[in-house]
Amino acid sequence: MIYELCKIHTYLTDKDIEKLEDVAKDLPLISDLLQADIFIDCMAKDPNVAIVVAEAKPSNSPSMYQHSVVGEFAFRKNEPAALRTLEIGMPSRDLRAITQENKSVKQNVVPIKNDSGDVIGVLIAEIDITKSVNEKKNMELLSETTEKLTETLLTFIDNQNPIHYHITDGIVIFNSNGISTYVNPVAEKLYRKLGYIDDLVGIDFNNLVLDGRRFSEIKSQGFISSSELDVGELTLKVKYAVMKQRNIDVVGMIMVIRDISDVKAKEKELILKSVAIKEIHHRVKNNLQTIASLLRLQSRRIDNETAKVAFNESISRILSIAITHEILAQKGVDDVDIKTIFSRIKNSVIDYSMQRNNNVRIEIGGDNIHINSDKASSIALVVNELIQNSLQYAFTGRDEGVIEINIQRGSMYSNISIIDNGIGFDMKSARPGSLGFNIVKSIVKDKLQGQINIQSNSKGTKVMFDFKN
Repeated sequence: MIYELCKIHTYLTDKDIEKLEDVAKDLPLISDLLQADIFIDCMAKDPNVAIVVAEAKPSNSPSMYQHSVVGEFAFRKNEPAALRTLEIGMPSRDLRAITQENKSVKQNVVPIKNDSGDVIGVLIAEIDITKSVNEKKNMELLSETTEKLTETLLTFIDNQNPIHYHITDGIVIFNSNGISTYVNPVAEKLYRKLGYIDDLVGIDFNNLVLDGRRFSEIKSQGFISSSELDVGELTLKVKYAVMKQRNIDVVGMIMVIRDISDVKAKEKELILKSVAIKEIHHRVKNNLQTIASLLRLQSRRIDNETAKVAFNESISRILSIAITHEILAQKGVDDVDIKTIFSRIKNSVIDYSMQRNNNVRIEIGGDNIHINSDKASSIALVVNELIQNSLQYAFTGRDEGVIEINIQRGSMYSNISIIDNGIGFDMKSARPGSLGFNIVKSIVKDKLQGQINIQSNSKGTKVMFDFKN
């Protein structure tokens, strides 16, 4: 098929076509190794068009193609990476393309050169970019390795190509008997770090394997396997790919070694920071609860009812902040879902502040929003103050009522509404100078960079404030 297509659509010689046919034998291996659709394209007689002469779909992951595209054309407007590399002979990485089936992909392209150094085709690895955002990170990691591994496999075919000196993965190739036949510079350097002093080419697999696997075991599996291991001060990720001829006979194996020591060190650092954050929030929560307990003990010694109310209000404010730190201590991160905070405030209010309003329900609804600890503490304090205010004044003379907390996410500002169905109040005769109201106004304006709005009538009161995301 390659020969016929090249003869019809290209100016390649028989020797060049033979070279492409040799490369095409390794396409299934490359496709499985990268878990990507792999193609060989050649420049057509039209300088703005390439022709697909060979393809391979991964056997260990879904292909993006419903049908074969061998024999179809690739146009410059749809696949600029392929045409660029065909023209200038330089690799192209992570360039967007539109497939023959009208799907968006990212292409990593490397040139295939003949013995004279002329570009006779390109090897293309394609990665789907229409997947969900949750898979974006995996796509980027795969994209990062696609070009390097593809270049490596081409290097095995054309040892005149110096690209293998710039690859960050260690590559070791073994023949069917388990004897190493190729070691790239990165693998050489890794093994030297591990104390190897012999020439690594010609060494048996059992003397080079790092994770205790057996050559016969990997050969019999017939698919790619990988493992992660610590060797000395290094953390390595090792992947194996069995090489087959005509998908039947095992002709060798490739071992790919990646040094992930820096990645693991950063992961450990993040874990330590997470532990430290949890401990800090835990201690702050304990200190706040201790202060609240001391105030509660002190309030019991006071006979003046006005002073007791002031003590209880202060205790409630302190506990609302403590709730935020308690949640953050459990999660070990510096942000939290605002609904979780409100649920805990609701429980706290039920435990400590609803003796006089046992039939008042508190309902929480709206969007889930994650906010940092500083903003969470401020919002918790405001919402707690507004709930306490409703409980104290809104249901005077009533046996039951409802307080609704509604959260609405916005693009730049989000807002929170506290709505009760109480008796309401006259806005003109309200106490604007009260401590609780001043606390709320100050926090919303100075800490949350928002505004507060109050509406009240005989059917109830609605207080809404917003905060910058």
